Amino acid sequence: MKKRFFIIAMAITALMPAVAQREKHVGGYPITPVPFTSVKVWNNTFWGQRLETSRKVTIPLAFSKCETEGRYKNFERAAHPSPSYNVGELMPYSFDDTDPYKTIEGASYILQTYPDNKLKAYIDSVLNIIGAAQEPDGYLYTARTQNPQNPHPWAGSKRWSKEEDLSHELYNLGHMIEGAVAHWQATGSRKFLDIAIRYADCVVKEVGPNPGQACVVPGHQIAEMALCKLYLATGNKKYLDEAKFFLDYRGKTEIRQEYSQSHKPVIEQDEAVGHAVRAAYMYSGMADVAALTGDTAYIKAVDRIWNNIVDKKLYITGGIGATNNGEAFGPNYYLPNMSAYCETCAAIGNVYVNYRLFLLHGDSKYYDVLERTLYNGLISGVSMDGGGFFYPNPLESMGQHQRQAWFGCACCPSNICRFLPSLPGYIYAVKDRNVYVNLFLSNSSKVSIGGKAVSLSQETNYPWNGDVKIKVDNSKAGKFGMKIRIPGWVKGQPVPSDLYSYTDASRPTYKITVNGRSVPASLTEDGYYTIYRNWKKNDVVNVHFDMDVRTVRADNKVEADRGMVSVERGPLVYCAEWRDNAFDIMSVLLNREPKFSEGKLSYSSFIADSLKTKLQQYRDQNITTLATDAQTLAYDNSGKLTTQNVKLELIPYFAWCHRGSGNMKVWLPQDVKATRPSVPATLASQAKIASSTPSSSMRSIADGLVPADENDRSVPYFHWWPKQNTTEWITYTFPEAKQIQSTTVYWFDDQPWGGCKIPDSWTIQYKDANGNWQNVENVDSYPIKKGTACTANFKPVKTSEVKISVKQPAKFSCGLFEWSVR
Repeated sequence: MKKRFFIIAMAITALMPAVAQREKHVGGYPITPVPFTSVKVWNNTFWGQRLETSRKVTIPLAFSKCETEGRYKNFERAAHPSPSYNVGELMPYSFDDTDPYKTIEGASYILQTYPDNKLKAYIDSVLNIIGAAQEPDGYLYTARTQNPQNPHPWAGSKRWSKEEDLSHELYNLGHMIEGAVAHWQATGSRKFLDIAIRYADCVVKEVGPNPGQACVVPGHQIAEMALCKLYLATGNKKYLDEAKFFLDYRGKTEIRQEYSQSHKPVIEQDEAVGHAVRAAYMYSGMADVAALTGDTAYIKAVDRIWNNIVDKKLYITGGIGATNNGEAFGPNYYLPNMSAYCETCAAIGNVYVNYRLFLLHGDSKYYDVLERTLYNGLISGVSMDGGGFFYPNPLESMGQHQRQAWFGCACCPSNICRFLPSLPGYIYAVKDRNVYVNLFLSNSSKVSIGGKAVSLSQETNYPWNGDVKIKVDNSKAGKFGMKIRIPGWVKGQPVPSDLYSYTDASRPTYKITVNGRSVPASLTEDGYYTIYRNWKKNDVVNVHFDMDVRTVRADNKVEADRGMVSVERGPLVYCAEWRDNAFDIMSVLLNREPKFSEGKLSYSSFIADSLKTKLQQYRDQNITTLATDAQTLAYDNSGKLTTQNVKLELIPYFAWCHRGSGNMKVWLPQDVKATRPSVPATLASQAKIASSTPSSSMRSIADGLVPADENDRSVPYFHWWPKQNTTEWITYTFPEAKQIQSTTVYWFDDQPWGGCKIPDSWTIQYKDANGNWQNVENVDSYPIKKGTACTANFKPVKTSEVKISVKQPAKFSCGLFEWSVR
């Protein structure tokens, strides 16, 4: 039965969980977020530092990339289209328009915290470029408009014809709206908002279920929640109707596939499947539409899907999306570590979903997931200095992952740009005469309770310690309830399901006082410690959470984590990294009952030298590290297993790969069967490696790790993508000449999703005494099989250098997990 939720003063937004006072309000969520504009995060604090790096580093970097990578040029050419433009070469992706939209959005949030006339003027100049590219009827999609007769290959021959496949026309609209509303809220200018409204009006006119319209749904979701935001900003119901159409018709149009969650109608879905970012955006849109229309069938569906994620598909870091095959959710309990995809954008999407479900249901369990994601799988995606990014966020690495200053497909950096500055709007919320304190960070805020103003402030060093001081700086509201979230990690539950559980005997507690005294209060079923009283100016609530170091195990159905534990302290997940440990952390064995000590590392050791001057105010800040006794296991040259006592150092997961690439592990073996003892050096591991296409992942072919079967993606590999139909090579150069007579290759093949396939053929050559390459002789065969050992035996030769040559298929690249020689 449909139910109309009551009118509220503030309602949903997709990124900034607050709506400016200029908006015309209709209906919304039962719980009202406290506006971003009403919260000021303090400088020189954990999150103050993140906002400052966004302002000083990330957003300027994103704008500079829009300039150098041709994002603005796309709009300039679209303003003056020409049949001479080869759009496919000039514009790598059909969604490149969204990079300026997202960066403007993040910059607009920053403007509310740090007013900056120069930045405001720069944004205005970019909007001049964007606006000039808009067609008379409002359509704005440079992938087509630059050369309408020969558009981008993903665009299709006419508008919307490839929307459910590759065009991203509606995805572009979604990010345009998100950025436009943020800019309007921050500046009061309608310049960007009017551009977005014209494009939205074009979509409403041309896309829908009626005769003469294109009956398509977004191939990449986000327009749904963006149109809901535009509805709240304008009060025009046609935008809400369009958003609901996009959801109602999913699973009923031409393309029906799990990848884009179009395999069946949304209200029939009960499992998180397909592309994780698309999925999270769609689930957020479902919650938005349900709240605004009262369609409870949507909420029931989202609840079912949320339970599936939290019960079976959530990483301990809060990341979602297990596999690079389609950047997608995997089967239930499939949570590999080294090959974990956990895209940064997906972590942001996970925050959106849990935030909306809190606003609907008011249960702290959604913020438990949100906080875990926020402090781990999300901020790991951007370096502490704001200038380096991860696309995937794996839970294990052997040096094949590096932070990068940007990506050709730049969705993650630009998404970080727009998300982090919006964080202050996630801290508080209000319902009736209750204020929710959901996140713990130093800030000052102004809250409206029953139409009366209340000023609150928080002072804390969270997440480094569990002490939080909440002060009522002023109050005219009289009696109201302060609902303080008691995190799941304090209550002995890592996540709100049985997917993870604590293994130690620790029993952390919490203590809350008002003006130094205990007060009548209770921990209610919604997970909040609720204090209801007549609050007065200068009342102080002191909150203390014990921050014990805890060990966590996964459900035994999670094969990748069997026999292992992860380590966390408060909301932070920790990892072991090569830089802090002068031994092979991949061979480590944790004690059965580990004891941990705490230490400190300076922030400055995690900041790039080029940015230390710009961020010098953080040179004296520290992060908390952990240490514990452990052992390493290794085979000696005779094949005997040996052990060595070591001190294992751990750092917060979000801080890994700041000091160079190397080994990293989140899940640490505690059972011998889960360990990976080090092996003696081999010919391959001692060799110098070179390739026709050099890559940092080349060392993976000599690491001794081989796949369990043809579908195993848990071990590192090397590939020649995107080269096709070429002959490629790799060489091993030995320290001294060696006699060899056999070689074994494990081929990498990611079909049917990826671009790599087993080779057409391969050969082995060696360098003779005169320095010439010669084919090995008397080869028994050159096997080509997927996921298994392909061994070639040949007449022994003595050489200091050996080469494998690979003939790639016509339309595919090749790769290999391992190449050994004997």
